[in-house]
Amino acid sequence: MNINMTFFGQMISFSLLIWFTMKFIWPPMNRAIEERQKKIADGLAAAERSQHDLAQAQQSVDAAMREARTKANEVIDQAHQRANQIIEQAKTDAMVEATRQKAMADAEIVASQNRAREDLRKQVSSLAVSGAEKLLRREIDANAHKALLDELAAQL
Repeated sequence: MNINMTFFGQMISFSLLIWFTMKFIWPPMNRAIEERQKKIADGLAAAERSQHDLAQAQQSVDAAMREARTKANEVIDQAHQRANQIIEQAKTDAMVEATRQKAMADAEIVASQNRAREDLRKQVSSLAVSGAEKLLRREIDANAHKALLDELAAQL
């Protein structure tokens, strides 16, 4: 056994093994490695996109919350304004009603005064007629002198 021949034989065997590995084993292994690298890169890109989408969604939620708060505050302000308007309207209506009732009471007082005056005129005319009747000792026609007494009462 010659060491050189063994060495050359091992070199040829090793070269054949390297060629076989490079030709038939290495390409599928490289494809599998590349596929795995691509899947990992895709996964990392998807994770990054997800984080970016999450950040955008959070910003959208924050903007929507701010807008909702603003609208809620506007609605509350409008409700307060409407409540104040209703209160003012109720006050105005109450004042109008009080004025109307006061006017009705004043009109009733005036009517009562007029009725009392008319009753008083009738009593005065009746007393005047009875007094004149007693003086003259005869009966005076009340209808005939009523116009005269009404004119006299109007002058008083």
